[in-house]
Amino acid sequence: MADEQSHEHESSQSPWLDEDNVPEPSTADSTDLHIRAASPDLENAHFPIPVWLRESSKSFHWRWVPLPIRKAARSIGAWSKGPYPPQIQKLTPIFPLVQEAPLHLLDRFLPKRRHRISLLAFFYLCWLLTFSLVLRRSSRSGTIEGYGKPSSIWCGASYWSGGNGCGLNGNNCRPFNDATFAFKCPGNCASVKLLNPYAVGAQEVIYKPLVIGGLPDDGSTDPGDEPIYRGDSFICQAAIHAGIVSNEKGGCGVVSLAGKQDNYTSSRQHRIQSIAFDASFPKSFTFISGLSSDCGTTDLRWPLLAVTVVYTTILSMFTSSPVVFFASIFTMLFFHVGLVSDPPFIGDYTSLSSLIIGRFLPAAFVAFVIYRYCTKPQLTGLTSQLEKTVLWLGGAWVGSLNNYTFDFIPIQRLTPSDIRQQPGASLALVIIVILLLVIALGQIWYLRLEGRFPRYLAIYALMVLFLIVCVAIPSLNLRIHHYVLALLLLPGTGFQTRPSLLYQGILVGLFINGIARWGFDSILQTPAALLGDGQTFSLLPNLTQPILGASNITFAWEPPPPPYDGVSVLVNDVERHRWYYGEGDPSFTRERHPKGEKEYFRFAYMLGSGAADYTKAGVWDVDGNWTQMRPGPSR
Repeated sequence: MADEQSHEHESSQSPWLDEDNVPEPSTADSTDLHIRAASPDLENAHFPIPVWLRESSKSFHWRWVPLPIRKAARSIGAWSKGPYPPQIQKLTPIFPLVQEAPLHLLDRFLPKRRHRISLLAFFYLCWLLTFSLVLRRSSRSGTIEGYGKPSSIWCGASYWSGGNGCGLNGNNCRPFNDATFAFKCPGNCASVKLLNPYAVGAQEVIYKPLVIGGLPDDGSTDPGDEPIYRGDSFICQAAIHAGIVSNEKGGCGVVSLAGKQDNYTSSRQHRIQSIAFDASFPKSFTFISGLSSDCGTTDLRWPLLAVTVVYTTILSMFTSSPVVFFASIFTMLFFHVGLVSDPPFIGDYTSLSSLIIGRFLPAAFVAFVIYRYCTKPQLTGLTSQLEKTVLWLGGAWVGSLNNYTFDFIPIQRLTPSDIRQQPGASLALVIIVILLLVIALGQIWYLRLEGRFPRYLAIYALMVLFLIVCVAIPSLNLRIHHYVLALLLLPGTGFQTRPSLLYQGILVGLFINGIARWGFDSILQTPAALLGDGQTFSLLPNLTQPILGASNITFAWEPPPPPYDGVSVLVNDVERHRWYYGEGDPSFTRERHPKGEKEYFRFAYMLGSGAADYTKAGVWDVDGNWTQMRPGPSR
């Protein structure tokens, strides 16, 4: 009897009840209160501890953080995880019958896979043949009667090298006159600009075309007068200014050396503003008029653009496979940019083709990564063919043709010196940063809805950390190229929304243009590589006050400090004197020009035959007065 009572007592104290011994539910009239767990499986479960109890524990490591901040952090963390379940973005086509019609057409007439593969192979062959034939027609050139076959030159080709690049008295750049040269220019040469300050007498030219001289536009010339340009002018830009070739299509011409000229006027012709120079220069050129500018050919970049646009549009409309779409569009745009719309500065198409193929192979590997993590999640299951074509493909064309589409933005290079020097660059950068911030907020919202925001936040935190490490490396400068900017922003476009289609297309186009045009240039560059032919901010010669004579002027300077071993003197931007240790007194005397013209003087230390930065120009005017050079370097 006692055993039975003990057994009943133990049963009544047990916290869990068997399924067969479940008591009746408690009622309002019942004197017993029965409590039952939700499931016998929870016997060893750990119930969540309330936040207030957990954070009051002595083992809580963040007790030093004020409570309001902890609450805000918890709220932000909960918000960043997004809704549950995640809201995966799927694009619903506008007018689905119209947008899905190309796919239904393929299903009806080509239902089998092998038929579609055969059609795709035939489509590739048609594009390749059309593109190759038009490109071959563009690359061939006839002859100019009496002058032979023209040579292809790039938009920045000239007869003269800046500073002392042509040697003493310009001897390395002879002949100065009585010579002709048949040339062929590509299209869009007017867009080429000087990216570093370039001295023309006392002027410094930057972010402009380099054309010095030409006919004046005040109507003071006779009908038979020919435009005369200084020898360091860009030949193709001068030909556009003179009306010899077209900026849109390029063309051919014959340049004739005209020797020494005493004055070069400024004028605006064919949307190019030339520069004036009111002194003499030993080498000048003009163009032989009356010749056809097409020389049997012309720059066919616009017909080739139409060809590739048509083929990529057809492919986009009739392709639902993300891998076929991306691989085809990437390849077509890459070779179009590299060979047609923005090719590197290489004269013959054989060498150019070799270079572009060499750049395509590593770019294709990066493209696979872009496809795997950005494009495939976005395009899988997408049937909005028209929207994909307009937004993604249209954006890709805008990005890949950025030498035309973004040419109006006054930022040539994303470097601190360029931002400071170029007019309007600071305002443009502020506008771009604000626009990117607005776009980023929209993309963050969609990433949150899909439950991917914390993961992407970690990815971008690593990117920022990497950039900070790059900035901290001594003796190297961070350079954000086209392709780097695209790779940084592409991960935030990997979901299916209309804005993301547009953004991803533009960024893929920027990546294509950056690699096809410039290659995988390093993001860490030395100051010398970043400056190119710009000012190095080296030491400048310390000159005494010049001595003015009746018909001459004498300059003297202190001996250069190590490692320099000489001094170079430019007169009217031409090297006229070199002094080295052991060659007498450190001085130079210049006799007055017989015509008494104005002259500009600049001085630089030398190391061997190379010159460092020159001083700015001092002026010896026609009245014999001397104007001291302003502080600072020039090139």
